[in-house]
Amino acid sequence: MDNLTHTLVGLMMARCGVAGNTVRGAGMMMLAANAPDVDAITWFDRVNYLDYHRSYTHAFALAPVVALLPLALARVKFTRRAYLAALAAVLTHPLLDWTNPYGIQLYLPFSKQRTMLDFINVIDPWIWLILLTGAFLPVLWSLRGSGPSGGTKRRIAVAALVALVGYESMRFSAHAKAVEIMQAGLYDGAPPTRVLAVPAGISPFVWRGVVETGDTVRVLPVSLRGDFDPTAGLVFQQAPPGPAIDAAKRTPAFQVLQRFSRAQFWKTTAVEGGTRVELIDLRLGSPDGPGFAAVSTVVR
Repeated sequence: MDNLTHTLVGLMMARCGVAGNTVRGAGMMMLAANAPDVDAITWFDRVNYLDYHRSYTHAFALAPVVALLPLALARVKFTRRAYLAALAAVLTHPLLDWTNPYGIQLYLPFSKQRTMLDFINVIDPWIWLILLTGAFLPVLWSLRGSGPSGGTKRRIAVAALVALVGYESMRFSAHAKAVEIMQAGLYDGAPPTRVLAVPAGISPFVWRGVVETGDTVRVLPVSLRGDFDPTAGLVFQQAPPGPAIDAAKRTPAFQVLQRFSRAQFWKTTAVEGGTRVELIDLRLGSPDGPGFAAVSTVVR
């Protein structure tokens, strides 16, 4: 998720009283909710960023270590209550990131498997609305003359977090329904070998489907409010294996993207003097409009 969402979740947890009477507790909680993203420093190495971001600092096993960072940055006295509060906020970060198509390596150092639930975009305006309402409602209340009591602020924060969980649960169910609809379809007379659904815009009722049938990939819209048309969308043919693809697979950029992506599409184009090879992640783009892609020209 984006850092505004993480920050607001930390603030709501602080207002719920998770940090107790810890001095600078709210600041600590907001820092803790963002602490796993310290690995964003790897952005300067774009190729390896996909390997390193959302890896060790986002893993469950390393969360107790990461939780020490916000205590130090906020200059909070180490107590059992403060540390457990920071740890709770740190753990919300990978749990929220897990819901995105981007993926996260939750089980390091025991497994490098990248897992993802695919039902929430990295930036979701509905989540912003829920959390910003929880953050600013006490401010608006104060404009009436007297600010809300501590108990009222706590209830508002609890309501915001409950609404967040409810919204995520609704999107989880909608995603499962979209996948079920695609799995039940026939594509050129054949059942799919694999289907994926990822968010398409801000509506929880519209999804972007990816359907694989042999060497063919279909990218199509899936609406939960209308009839599903398995013939809709665009159909692409995977490039067959060959020396050019084999050569591209040996380069660092392609190796990193292969580890990152679980919806790989290979495309080859003859160019002067060689072959242009593209590896495209279909969860985050398409052959017509690549999002995450590795490109190389293999010279004959």
